[in-house]
Amino acid sequence: MNSNSTLEHTRRLASDAVERAGDTVRSLRSGVQDYASRGMSSIAEGAVSAQRQLGQYTHATTRYVGEHPLKTALIAAAIGAAVAGVVMVMRSQRSRRY
Repeated sequence: MNSNSTLEHTRRLASDAVERAGDTVRSLRSGVQDYASRGMSSIAEGAVSAQRQLGQYTHATTRYVGEHPLKTALIAAAIGAAVAGVVMVMRSQRSRRY
């Protein structure tokens, strides 16, 4: 082989390698886009499902409050008192540390 044919052979090998690498990159890009598209679809479906469930919970809560207003007010007051108690205990413990 002379130097011209060796150089031409090397160029062809390099060109083939670049072409194969390009094909691989295009294939990977297509796969990534497909996964991203499926992921976005799953997220959208999850959001729709969550909205539907939240609507059901809202409806059930509204109905319960309408049917049992006094009981609901007592439950809310008890929860508020419990939260206030926890906050007061945490504040007293914090002030003791310093």
